[in-house]
Amino acid sequence: MEAKDPHLHAERFAESVRGAAASRTPLRLRGGGTKDFYGQALEGEVLDTRGYAGIIAYEPSELVVTARCGTRLAEIEVLMSEKKQMLAFEPPHFAQFGSGGTTSFATVGGMVAAGLSGPRRQAAGALRDFVLGVKIMDGSGEVLSFGGQVMKNVAGYDVSRLMAGSLGTLGLILEVSLKVLPLPVAEVTLRLELPEDKAIETLNKWGGKPLPISASAWTGGELGVRLSGAGAAVKAAREKIGGELVDATQGERFWAGMREHTAPFFENDAPLWRISVSSAAPPLKLQGEQMIEWGGALRWVFSQADARTIRDAARRAGGHATLFRGGDKSAGVFQPLSPVLMKIHRELKREFDPHGIFSRGRMYPDL
Repeated sequence: MEAKDPHLHAERFAESVRGAAASRTPLRLRGGGTKDFYGQALEGEVLDTRGYAGIIAYEPSELVVTARCGTRLAEIEVLMSEKKQMLAFEPPHFAQFGSGGTTSFATVGGMVAAGLSGPRRQAAGALRDFVLGVKIMDGSGEVLSFGGQVMKNVAGYDVSRLMAGSLGTLGLILEVSLKVLPLPVAEVTLRLELPEDKAIETLNKWGGKPLPISASAWTGGELGVRLSGAGAAVKAAREKIGGELVDATQGERFWAGMREHTAPFFENDAPLWRISVSSAAPPLKLQGEQMIEWGGALRWVFSQADARTIRDAARRAGGHATLFRGGDKSAGVFQPLSPVLMKIHRELKREFDPHGIFSRGRMYPDL
């Protein structure tokens, strides 16, 4: 529900933060709850952000939208679709994991805090690349602004992007300005039958050519490829790539299933690992069912293998592994950091959240 008086809501946030800081009580920053499964389980008082909602500004000609943290992601997407625009990184809603069931209660603040991108990320870039500016509340209840609301304003840009994927450990995201892009004029999905090693090789070969590939997904011997862009470019690429043309409606459902984890592949009770590697990395040869996205750079694996086995395989491939959902989290959800990186994380946490109240321990025990 949108706040009738946003300023009053912000004042209540500040009171809660200052009270928690004084008593050293941890706060769980929470929007729609659709990403609660991601990261370590948390204890503490819940600070519900959904009431601080509303689209502050949307300038289609400037390709920028600014919204408060509690604004529903679906609301922004509907507004942009009317202007034939989109959030090009295709953020997942994960409605099935929230309290609303099939209704999406995913919020803008939660989207940025989780930092997750969907299938189109391989062509458009990650969520953090589209963050132009943020307004946050730090661990002392002070409001800080970074970046701006125009694409050419880069002041504080790195700090703005720092909030993407921070999982609420650095501060409460109050507002965010995002770059948007036009919807593609034409879009088709192709299906090809390829073994895993051949699919990886083919995706990397295509990656070196000027083909309008906006998404790819391989599993079970089948490779799905989405082409997006100008009609002539899509037509030429379709002829070059070959394969079976998928019905448009089925194609939309397929990529929505990839983004929202509702595709048949994700109907699995085993622990789900998210492994980021070089796109050219060979098959990981891990026990369990696998899905390959982002031109080979993202590997999803449902596996009962222990964390060390999974992470060693990711490390050998030059990447890292995250226990995305399910499983035993005692070994840590995220890849252990080197001492140097951990020191940087601790210093950032101390700077933004000196009393250690925000989402304490969600990423790492000491943070």
